[in-house]
Amino acid sequence: MHNDMFGTGPEGKKRPKVWAVGGGKGGVGKSLVSANLSICLSLMGNKVTAIDLDLGGANLHTCLGVGVPEKTLSDYVEGKISSMEGLVTPTKIKNLSLISGAQDAMGMANLRQMQKNKILANLHEIDSDFVLVDLGAGTSVNTLDFFIAADNGILVVLPEPTSIENTYRFIKAIYFRRLKMIEELLEIQPLIEQAMNAKISSPGNAPTEFVRKIIEINPEMGMRLKNEISKIRLKLVVNQVRSQADIDIGFSIQSICKRYFGIEIEFIGYLDYDAAVWQSVKKRRPLLMEFPNSRLVNNFEKMIQRLLGIR
Repeated sequence: MHNDMFGTGPEGKKRPKVWAVGGGKGGVGKSLVSANLSICLSLMGNKVTAIDLDLGGANLHTCLGVGVPEKTLSDYVEGKISSMEGLVTPTKIKNLSLISGAQDAMGMANLRQMQKNKILANLHEIDSDFVLVDLGAGTSVNTLDFFIAADNGILVVLPEPTSIENTYRFIKAIYFRRLKMIEELLEIQPLIEQAMNAKISSPGNAPTEFVRKIIEINPEMGMRLKNEISKIRLKLVVNQVRSQADIDIGFSIQSICKRYFGIEIEFIGYLDYDAAVWQSVKKRRPLLMEFPNSRLVNNFEKMIQRLLGIR
């Protein structure tokens, strides 16, 4: 779901691939996923920068075994540091650096439009092959915009009802935010607004129905709408899996989204439930380095292969 906010960098410098990791609620393991995907990519010889955009609740440094960094995004947003490159903190892992989120109470929702655009514009100037963005929970406009602007938007869900429900809420928010950003759809914005406020569960309110209605009223506009929706591509990870039924949740979210939203979700893998996760967090050591024989290593490797298109 690539957005043109990212082109080639200045002087035609190669732009990094930007991956954003999000989720409908807190505590689903976004930082764990961001940290370990970053480690996998760096062990493959890529230059990687992990950015903690969970402003106000930044903990990615812990998952990467780094102490509280001195310079954080607050310094950049407040203009104390002029470029994001000035925030880069090395980690003990070769090729992997960190830009830490704010340690103060500056929530993502409070980030002003100008500050958000400043961060977005600078993401592709970071000197890396990959930039992994760990987003906070929830559906604030800022969180959605960072997620939409990435080359890969990765959603993390737990196999439990509230997390699944929040994931659908997040997908719905992404869907409508994306449509609201498109100038050519301006004349049908009132209808988009109406569909957005409809209850998820009421029959006849599915976004696919709304698209069908638009195609009937204005075929050209309807096709344009359909085309934009087809660009929304999400990746899904199910965390803390204990059974086949938990794994299957990934497939059912995938098919419900196709039927209900008309969008493609790629279920890129799952993470086994493993006590090693908590032990590594307690020790402040990266999971993949501390427990190289954990089943999670295999889980992450498969995920990376899917994300890189290596089958």
